Amino acid sequence: MCGIVGLFLKTERFQPRLGELTARMLHEMRDRGPDSAGFAVYDQARAGTTRITVLAERHRPDWGEIAADLEPVLEAGVSVRAIRDHAVLETAGDGSLARQWLIDNAPHLDVLSYGSQIEIYKAVGDPDLVAINYDLASRSGTHALAHTRMATESAVTTNGSHPFATGADTCLIHNGSLSNYYQLRSRLRRQGEIFQTENDSEVAAGYLAWRLRRGDSIEEALQRALVALDGFFTFAIGIEDGFAVLRDPIACKPAIVAETDDWVAMSSEYRAIVHLPDSGDAVVWEPAPGVVYTWTRAA
Repeated sequence: MCGIVGLFLKTERFQPRLGELTARMLHEMRDRGPDSAGFAVYDQARAGTTRITVLAERHRPDWGEIAADLEPVLEAGVSVRAIRDHAVLETAGDGSLARQWLIDNAPHLDVLSYGSQIEIYKAVGDPDLVAINYDLASRSGTHALAHTRMATESAVTTNGSHPFATGADTCLIHNGSLSNYYQLRSRLRRQGEIFQTENDSEVAAGYLAWRLRRGDSIEEALQRALVALDGFFTFAIGIEDGFAVLRDPIACKPAIVAETDDWVAMSSEYRAIVHLPDSGDAVVWEPAPGVVYTWTRAA
């Protein structure tokens, strides 16, 4: 079933409360996906700095040793901020190169995201505990996505949980199921895309990252996705400076969007939105089937 939420702050007014508001939205989706949860937070970039979020499920790596091994590859220093079984590696080096090296040389790790703004955290267990354990409520920023998972067709694992990210500052959460993702995964691998799980949603994330790298806008990439992806889905997507929502042309999975002058929010159910500030003044609608909705920050 799964539950998805996204919050994009159009102004600075609520940026210090981004994590708190997202955690409240995530709480309302607990019964749609009680076995695991995850969230992506975008905050203000520090010029010239890339962050790589890494998961070490059931392992206790020496993060300092990993950073030291990575430094000569990137020809740049690497600092580490460890958070339970996750760590954020910060560097002035190439985030894509760091992801590739970690996947090739540290198979006990999962690279969850990289980019100048994004950090991803996810874990098995109660969504409220995931939010608490990784301190979601204290985080500030510009936009966030969160997901609660009910694993009906695969094992309950952390790396099988959402969000998924394969490109810089690009992530996706998904409610639904894709039918052609095996074929599409093979095609994308031939194009150089790297996957770390068997989850169909990671393939959708990889497809969008691939199209963005080829020069598409997020609107163009999602229009192409309507042709390339076969199945039923509601997507919420985060990019460096924006947020997008897309439902498949049949739109059998639920979704609701609300917008005020300060924010736009989406969720599987309105109850996740009603607690947001000034929600009573929001324009509320159900996203139309096969229509791409995007919002970006003003330059």
